[in-house]
Amino acid sequence: MNNGRLPNIYKASSRQENQMRAHAQMLEFKIGDRVSFQPEGRSVVVGMLTRYNKKTGTIITDSGEHWNVAPRFLRRAGDSRSAEVCDSNVIQLHQK
Repeated sequence: MNNGRLPNIYKASSRQENQMRAHAQMLEFKIGDRVSFQPEGRSVVVGMLTRYNKKTGTIITDSGEHWNVAPRFLRRAGDSRSAEVCDSNVIQLHQK
């Protein structure tokens, strides 16, 4: 007898798989990485990964906006700037 339990177990299993996949994708990045993503209907947004959890990463853009973005949308930013002053009081440092 089914009792409707099998679909609920399947949903939980599928949700757990999705969370594990998202977490594995997020582990490809480190805090401080320059990343980019493209919100629907907007141009590419570039910023720094400041924190992450199982589902999203928090990005602070160069203009100061905060975004929570799923890892599947994140890409490493091709940063052409070296360790130069970006804004009047922000200095980018090279990673070792």
